[in-house]
Amino acid sequence: MQPDTPLTRDLVLIGGGHAHALVMRAWGMDPLPGARLTVINPGPTAPYTGMLPGHVAGHYTRAELDIDLARLARFAGARLIDGAVDAIDADARRLHIAGWGDLDYDVASIDVGITAEMPEIPGFAEHGTGAKPLGAFAHRWRRFLAEVEEGTKPPNVAVIGGGVAGVELSLAMAHALRAPGRAPAVVMPAVVVIETADQMTGMGDRARKILRAAMTDLGVTLRTGAGVAQIAKDHVVLADGDTIDAAFVTGAAGARPHGWIADTGLPLERGFIRVGRTLAVEGRDDLFAAGDCAHMTHAPRPKAGVFAVRQAPILHANLRAALSGGRGRIYQPQARYLKLISLGGESALAERGGVAVSGPWLWRWKDHIDRSFMDRLTDLPAMAVAPPPKQIAQGGDAAKPLCAGCGSKIAGDALAAALRVLPEPSRDDVLSRPGDDAAVLDHGDTRQVITTDHLRAFTHDPALMTRIAAVHALGDVWSMGAQPQAALAQITLPRMSETLQTRTLTEVLAAAAEVFGAAGADLVGGHSTMGAETVIGFTVTGLTDAPIGHDGARPGDAIILTRPIGTGVILAAEMAGAARGRDVVDMLTRMATPQGDAAAILSGAGAMTDVTGFGLAGHLMAVCRASGLVAEIALDAVPTYAGAIELSEAGHISSLHAANLRGAPVTGGQGARLALLHDPQTAGGLLAAVPNERADEVVGQLRAAGHDAARIGTFADGMPAITCV
Repeated sequence: MQPDTPLTRDLVLIGGGHAHALVMRAWGMDPLPGARLTVINPGPTAPYTGMLPGHVAGHYTRAELDIDLARLARFAGARLIDGAVDAIDADARRLHIAGWGDLDYDVASIDVGITAEMPEIPGFAEHGTGAKPLGAFAHRWRRFLAEVEEGTKPPNVAVIGGGVAGVELSLAMAHALRAPGRAPAVVMPAVVVIETADQMTGMGDRARKILRAAMTDLGVTLRTGAGVAQIAKDHVVLADGDTIDAAFVTGAAGARPHGWIADTGLPLERGFIRVGRTLAVEGRDDLFAAGDCAHMTHAPRPKAGVFAVRQAPILHANLRAALSGGRGRIYQPQARYLKLISLGGESALAERGGVAVSGPWLWRWKDHIDRSFMDRLTDLPAMAVAPPPKQIAQGGDAAKPLCAGCGSKIAGDALAAALRVLPEPSRDDVLSRPGDDAAVLDHGDTRQVITTDHLRAFTHDPALMTRIAAVHALGDVWSMGAQPQAALAQITLPRMSETLQTRTLTEVLAAAAEVFGAAGADLVGGHSTMGAETVIGFTVTGLTDAPIGHDGARPGDAIILTRPIGTGVILAAEMAGAARGRDVVDMLTRMATPQGDAAAILSGAGAMTDVTGFGLAGHLMAVCRASGLVAEIALDAVPTYAGAIELSEAGHISSLHAANLRGAPVTGGQGARLALLHDPQTAGGLLAAVPNERADEVVGQLRAAGHDAARIGTFADGMPAITCV
């Protein structure tokens, strides 16, 4: 972070291909002061192509195949937008993200790979699967293997394309289908490769001979000189009328550009983006392209991952140059490159310049190369931090970083002590009670509730952060059974140019208006300023005839929670680079999901609150004290976000955890789940006391509405306390 350098330029990486992943790593090690990085990809991970055949064969898990883009983005100080670009206006320097909207940039780069979909073949869209994009292919292949194991589909596969990619995939598939227990013993797996040419393509004679032998050993059939006329549910129809039984059909016949690129107006070569020696798009100095989606006009090469990897350092240098007014470097690809081709089992073929050899040792070499590449993107270097002061005042902790979100709130004990000095309300129209989630004001026949909440940003995406902050602020209104009415925004942005101020505030206000508008409230104004970091907050009002407080729980009432816990632990772990990106993105998405419908379902609750900074235990204890009851919790019933328990067991903890533990001790229980009861939540769930006889019905309604709701315990007579049973 460069707090003294204002942000002035936006760099956008479109796609999470290999070149961009390496650029993100390099950016994290040496960010350009004043530049803001955004990465756009459909999903928080990107599969590594070099390990796909090994995954198909069963040598690698799905997790081993994935590049964690969300973790790389955190390392690079970038925001990751989960979406797909479907249009670019290069003259306006604006792109469009499907389901998200427009995004302006100063410099951008495209690395979206290719597709192997074959829409020109009748039936392919309904019954076929392109080998690329890899994520969708890997998912459908695993599903097919499961169906073969269950006996619901026969182990028959057809691969369209007899080049290196198709043959390598066919060998991997045949190996996987022959694994013990995969297919019924009486059914022999059948894998057929269909090629329009009279022989396998993209390789020399020696390599072709080795691959034919491997195909024979694994029972793979090669049909050459064969065109595909149609694909049906369980077979492929060839051009000559012959049919091939196939329960799984994949296309691997050459590289095809993504269709949306054709409508961008960019210079193209057979649908691929034409780039020059610096990887800049022809005729532009603010737009670049790399990897398989690019066509290098000065040195055309086959589509191979090796070029994307080699392009990365040049692309990184030239993006920095474009942002800072520097001079670009030239990329000159090697004339010949080594092909390492998996042979199904743990053996591989190597070919370079017509010379080909094979054997298990080449598999081990390929495995080492692939794992080393992934290690570069997984074992990220620890970034240098300022050394702690040599001497500090007693009671301080210079090593523990302050968490963001609700993890940065003031400790409950300190807040309670300070609030004791406040006088009782002197106005008759101020009806607030101790512990209410929002202030209550008398407006004649109705009641108005008003609350305010602000969050230090824990994501570099201002639009996503705004949605979460808005949902978080609305929680106090929803928990009191009120209908949202109006909102004021309070926005603090880091130092940035007027252009970036306009871009950022436009995103923030659009996101806020969307959330509040959907909740039935108007965004009517607010205040903005610049500071050391992004802080987003809202003051929200709501209307209700009868506010729901903390004091209405009764013995026997069920305790219902509408959302998992664990946000504080996951965010703390993400700051340390230890959280899985997929878990982080899933959690942020759910945090940004409104809960107005959940509040409506819970409108008959005797008591209700939202779970935020003081953790589940802290907010539950507030209800216990106000209602004079004991809360008996079934620890295993408390829903948690994916990864939260694992990270808690590993020792990750929010900076507010200790204070929450002191404020609401829990008896009984042990381990990570118990610790998570004190984890500060941001945009947490609604916590309600519901009559026992209605509990199952209410939980069912909440789940049907898409909420991860659960009954987590029961209120009982006794001195206010929380115990695990």
